[in-house]
Amino acid sequence: MWLALCAVILGTFVTVLNNSLINVAIPQMTNVFGSTTDMMQWVLTGYSLAAAIVIPLSGFLGDRFGTKKLFIIALAGFTISSVLCGLAWSDISLIAFRVLQGMSGGVLSPLSMTIIYGIVPKDKVGTALGIWGIASMAAPAIGPTVSGYLIDFLSWRWLFFISVPFGIFAVTAGIFLLKESPLKQASFDIGGGILSVIFFSTLLLALGQGNKEGWTSFYIVGLLFVSFFSLLLLIWVESGAEDPLLDLRLFKNPIFTLSVICGGLVMAGLMGGSFLVPLYLQNVQGLTPIDTGIIMIPQGVLMALMMPLSGRLFDKIGVAPVAISGLLLMSTTTYELQHLAINTPIPWLTVLLAIRGMGIGLCMMPITTAGMNSVPKELIGRGSSLSNVLRQVAGTMSIAIFTTIMTNRQIFHVRNIADGIPSDSFLATQVLSQISSALAQMGTDAATATGGASAVLVGIMQKEALNSAIADTFLISALPLFICIPCVFLFIKRRTAKTKEKMVPAKETAV
Repeated sequence: MWLALCAVILGTFVTVLNNSLINVAIPQMTNVFGSTTDMMQWVLTGYSLAAAIVIPLSGFLGDRFGTKKLFIIALAGFTISSVLCGLAWSDISLIAFRVLQGMSGGVLSPLSMTIIYGIVPKDKVGTALGIWGIASMAAPAIGPTVSGYLIDFLSWRWLFFISVPFGIFAVTAGIFLLKESPLKQASFDIGGGILSVIFFSTLLLALGQGNKEGWTSFYIVGLLFVSFFSLLLLIWVESGAEDPLLDLRLFKNPIFTLSVICGGLVMAGLMGGSFLVPLYLQNVQGLTPIDTGIIMIPQGVLMALMMPLSGRLFDKIGVAPVAISGLLLMSTTTYELQHLAINTPIPWLTVLLAIRGMGIGLCMMPITTAGMNSVPKELIGRGSSLSNVLRQVAGTMSIAIFTTIMTNRQIFHVRNIADGIPSDSFLATQVLSQISSALAQMGTDAATATGGASAVLVGIMQKEALNSAIADTFLISALPLFICIPCVFLFIKRRTAKTKEKMVPAKETAV
């Protein structure tokens, strides 16, 4: 059982590591191919869209062809597409190969969870999922740092080639260690498949492109319009389907529904921090990507270490105490990040992020496990795919919302700073004079020195405004985590209610 779990962990590790490496390398690849930043962002967007499209299919494909066979095929496809990405000759070819990578990689996360539920006894599922979670947390922790070293000392192509030996080893381990699951003769839900592709692709595309194109642009409004009505049609079709692709009937299960809601809120808070911290360190503190990765390593390491501990605690004392402890740590530290300043000491920030990582490691897996434990065994594959795709949507949506909030708050703070400086301000005049003098001493003529001084002053204002905007966004990103805390208490109520229902008939029978 534990050897088979190692094969699943390897498969998860290789996919998560690859994505954490690529995020840092977009500027480098833009320069290499002579492309634009907007074009190269499709290296990330294409992968996300492809993954979101295939995740709903993972439950059906696992039932139809077997989880072992699908796991090996998907992992082999991911490894081959990694080689193709490393050999890409243009930005278009790289984006195309990343789409192929997303189609194979998107299946692996929900499929891994399904395999674990198939090979691990129910009383040890929490521990097993906690160990499995190490891979999903350790890879992002080391990814940015490894990416920086590979780019500096080798080539961006090695960001893809480094995944190949891991992939080959994981495929080999899967062949020998995993057992095939029983096949189910499920018919493919064509209507649900088409509508789910339309809904998730248009929604994620709108969320990913909204800040660039403008939320009121015809393109984004059109995508949101299509996604909304395709969702309504999807709900209608799936509600009446005999064998639905997305089994929405699972939402009649209150524990599963509560788990999905809490998981989405935690994902929103998690993605907010993951998005804002590198932005602050690089754009405000002026650190390099490698230095940023090193500062974030303790957070990732503690996340990974807390995962198996949270799993063992879940198996022993249940979801509520573990999840609430983690949420309190995560929400409090995220709230504290609103106090970030331009000169915030790096050691203080590192310790705060490390404590936040402990909270994430404690709360993430118990919430997911509680929901999946309430799903009948024959529906585990469908429940896993539904839970995973909704968490991905929550993560993408949160980044879009936080980006918009941060942009608007930066504009607000720039105006406030500008309004707070009178036109006849002695201090502003003195600063401009000092900067102009410094530029003049470097051999710059008077007109250029004056213009350069103004540009420097505007840059200082922009940096201060960005810092304040990031701090404001951290405050808002803490709200979903605080909201999640009372929701977790409902797990206790539901559990107590179920216990009473079981006890009453027993007493009546005894009498």
